[in-house]
Amino acid sequence: MAQKPSIPKGTRDFNPEQVAKRNYIFSTIKTKFERFGFQPIETPSFENSDTLMGKYGEEGDRLIFKILNSGDYLSKVNDELYAEKNSNKVTAKISGKALKYDLTVPFARYVVQHQNEIDFPFKRYQMQPVWRADRPQKGRFREFYQCDADVVGSNSLWQEVEFVQLYDHVFTALKLEGTTIKINNRKILSGIAEVIGASDKLIDFTVALDKLDKIGEEKVKEEMLSKGISEEGISKLQPLFTLKGDFGTQIDSLKSILSTSEEGQKGIEELEFINTAISTLGLKSAKLQLDVTLARGLNYYTGAIFEVSAPEGVKMGSIGGGGRYDDLTGIFGLKNVSGVGISFGLDRIYLVLEELGLFPETITKSTEVLFINFGDKELLFSLKAIKALRENNINAELYPDNAKMKKQMNYANKRNIPFVVLVGEEELKNNQFTLKNMNSGEQDKVDLATLIAKLK
Repeated sequence: MAQKPSIPKGTRDFNPEQVAKRNYIFSTIKTKFERFGFQPIETPSFENSDTLMGKYGEEGDRLIFKILNSGDYLSKVNDELYAEKNSNKVTAKISGKALKYDLTVPFARYVVQHQNEIDFPFKRYQMQPVWRADRPQKGRFREFYQCDADVVGSNSLWQEVEFVQLYDHVFTALKLEGTTIKINNRKILSGIAEVIGASDKLIDFTVALDKLDKIGEEKVKEEMLSKGISEEGISKLQPLFTLKGDFGTQIDSLKSILSTSEEGQKGIEELEFINTAISTLGLKSAKLQLDVTLARGLNYYTGAIFEVSAPEGVKMGSIGGGGRYDDLTGIFGLKNVSGVGISFGLDRIYLVLEELGLFPETITKSTEVLFINFGDKELLFSLKAIKALRENNINAELYPDNAKMKKQMNYANKRNIPFVVLVGEEELKNNQFTLKNMNSGEQDKVDLATLIAKLK
């Protein structure tokens, strides 16, 4: 007996309705990207391993899908290395490529590789799938799309201001009102690490702090202790765990905590600049919120850090995120090129729109009219009309088999096709078409010009 087919965990098939809804999100985001001046590029699905490894921290490296070398990939593994059973050492010998983990690092590679063809500042957007060897759960997949917009070659904080506005424009266009754009600054995190005497453990500190919402204050403190951060240092963090109030109130508290850190003060200045600009310009439906626990445990952010959460009451992880990465291209040999970018989590946005019933009913409409099959002569006559309808941007199709009328009508109903056209002997003789509204049941005999006009 043939084995029942399946797909890997964390991946999905999409039916026509789901694809239509996903395309609606893609189209909305793309429209806003282009309105803000971003240009499209694409990069390969997989990169050389050394392009990706070491760019996302230890946790990220573990989640990168490695691709086995072609041919006899074990031929370069000697018996001694094989006996060690050290997967990291063996992997380096049998795999030289990996599926891309995100779009940002490949973009940095693209910028360096094509630097002589690019006009800076370079504003690009990308909408492509990425892969992570993560544990699948609600809203978390192993294969998913990212929709990124980045600017490289500009240090201006006005770029951060524009990205806050871009998030607001996209989510407003999707009718997803009440999103929260959380913002922090890596310089503030560096300043806090400096104040508590843990500058050498910045990544350990930020990775632990980033988990505050998930595991709570006590567990975060335990993780920090396990990473070698002193109890005295952790006690100095206490004001952070209870930091409340609006943007300005939190900034005032941070000024007190970071009074001895030049780096931290610089981060505060940058946040104040962004907040002042957004307060003046206003947002359509989102709100900007300072979150000093926001760390996004990645190695490459150096300035602003963004994360977007769904409207209150929707249980979902972040639906967008990003930040500034001043030295990302430096790892590929191109120094002093600042960058900042954001990402939209398409799959999570889809789940939120579905949960809140925000998809427009019209987006799943494909075929607008189905021509019923009464025989070859009638079909040839119908196809001439179908050709004319398609030339007038009307989605029309023909039922291909000469099946019973009931079966053809059921097909139209199941496909939610709003109109059917019947062409029998009488219609053929009089050069007419019977147009039936599948919702009301109303029928009219019309000529081709009227048929086109009614369906437009």
